[in-house]
Amino acid sequence: MNSTNPELKFLRLLSQSYPTRQAVYTEIINLEAILHLPCATEHFMSDIHGELEAFTHILNNCSGVVRERVNSLFGDELDDRARADLCTLIYYPDEKLALLRNSQVTSAEWYDATLKHLCNLARTLSDKYTRSHVRKLLPEDYGYIIDELLHVSLGAQSAHHYYHERIVDAIIATGASDDFIRSITRLIKRLAVTRLHVVGDVYDRGPRADRIMDELIAYENVDIQWGNHDIAWMGAAAGSEVCMAQVVRTCVHYHTLDVLESSYGVSLRQLALFADATYAHEPGVTRMEKAINVILFKLMEQTIARHPNWGMDDRCLLGNIDVAAGTVRIDGRDWPLSTRDFPTVDPANPSQLSEGERRVMDGLVAAFADSDRLHAHVRFLFDHGSVYKVCNGRLLFHGCIPLDEDGSFCTVLSGDKTFAGRAYLDYVDRLARQAWATGDVRALDWMWYLWCGSHSPLAGRTMKTFERAYVADQAAWKEPQDPYFDLSRDPAVARRVLAEFGLAGEEARIVNGHTPVHEVDGDTPIRADGHVLVIDGGFCQAYHKTTGIAGYTLIADCNGLRLKAHRPFTSISDALTSNDDIASAHETVIEDKSSSPVYVADTDDGARIREQLEYLSELLTAYLCGALPERSV
Repeated sequence: MNSTNPELKFLRLLSQSYPTRQAVYTEIINLEAILHLPCATEHFMSDIHGELEAFTHILNNCSGVVRERVNSLFGDELDDRARADLCTLIYYPDEKLALLRNSQVTSAEWYDATLKHLCNLARTLSDKYTRSHVRKLLPEDYGYIIDELLHVSLGAQSAHHYYHERIVDAIIATGASDDFIRSITRLIKRLAVTRLHVVGDVYDRGPRADRIMDELIAYENVDIQWGNHDIAWMGAAAGSEVCMAQVVRTCVHYHTLDVLESSYGVSLRQLALFADATYAHEPGVTRMEKAINVILFKLMEQTIARHPNWGMDDRCLLGNIDVAAGTVRIDGRDWPLSTRDFPTVDPANPSQLSEGERRVMDGLVAAFADSDRLHAHVRFLFDHGSVYKVCNGRLLFHGCIPLDEDGSFCTVLSGDKTFAGRAYLDYVDRLARQAWATGDVRALDWMWYLWCGSHSPLAGRTMKTFERAYVADQAAWKEPQDPYFDLSRDPAVARRVLAEFGLAGEEARIVNGHTPVHEVDGDTPIRADGHVLVIDGGFCQAYHKTTGIAGYTLIADCNGLRLKAHRPFTSISDALTSNDDIASAHETVIEDKSSSPVYVADTDDGARIREQLEYLSELLTAYLCGALPERSV
């Protein structure tokens, strides 16, 4: 090979990692073996909406994966109650240990049996991984001891067996049992699920989105497909005033001000003082909500005016208010207003902020800019998230792929260019990152459009926030949706969407959230002959009465796909004492044409490994033919 050959230059770089033929042999053997391991377990969640306890519970029990493994491994050894107690110990070790101590259950014999059960479970779960991967997951505390116990000898009379028995005895004798249980249960949950996919909407409605973000940051392997509620917070952190107003309005409306004030340090005192001095008291709505509503709608109208291509002029409604008549004109019809209290709206220039409103926004801009914790959370969303993800034959996105009524991809105009399908999603992904990186005003405006635009892939509907705020007649609240939501039930349309993203075959799936599945009314999350799976998590308590369940999560492992429908989560206390919510409401196994187990070789990781093997084979050939010299280590 010529020394200037680009291929040889690449192999020379590769040789820095594998300097000898023995190093290449070792890596080839390792990678070939990995291809024949069972594929990793993936866990899919969506629409968490700040519901920390429900999220933590589903995350801890891995949507039932831990319970399945416990039942499979100990079905003949432990009764139902003992297996359920073991599960809750894994989910909530601190709380369960305290409960068991108070019940005087934690004898030396109980610790001995429990430690061995936990080690046995961890050993079984680790079988689908290489030992090097398992070592990377081991907790720093007790990592060496756990590593020893995971490789116990099967010979009951062997010296190694007695060695492991003494390790367990020593853990109990030294009083380290509780601490050890915390470590090994953490490992069990890491081994049960390899990757977590969050298909949008961590934020809003529930009270603790910030704590959920902390949990996600601490998780080993996670990706996020941005939801429209997430993008509003991302836009606010990036500097969009209209996104800030939207975020504040949502927190005020859902009474989750602690997220802003206590968790992120964004003070609303100036807004509260302005509202009390400006607006009248009326039942059913606070002065603060009145104030932020008007500020939001003014900023919305300013944003819409900068982007006539969006076609959103019909959302500029402040100028249509007739305070004297108590009505607002919407789509040619006059609707009675629920309030006539609009002291800052100038009919001659309805979208202009008053001096007081400008001071409120200046304070919010400074507060959002100074929130280090919010910026850390949003940075994580950008680093680990995207508008969509293609992974192992599945297309993940939160809302929709904008379509026209005939099922073709909707064309969206931005500047002098048009975008549709995958190119459009790539475009808005780039705009969001540009907004975060540069603070470009146009890109920041698009962050707001992604929150609520009718052709936003994160929203996909015309939001009637104005009508919900000011019109009591709910007939005005109906929100037209993108045709995708109905058309995607057609297998032909679903296959066309999948093909746009390079996916084909009967096992190709769309996984999205955003729209709660009303199971109580006979709706189903499995659509288009199984090509579309809607897993709106339904974590938000407000939805439970209308949907009939607490939403869905999805598990993908070497045996296929299982859709879990969950009961409403009550409390950690109930989970610990009664185990009532450990089981899902029901489970649906999604049929694949192939019934054979899925191995690493069948996944995206397998494709990457095969590519590595090709490069390593070329490097080995270069060593063997003398084109590259081996180097001593």
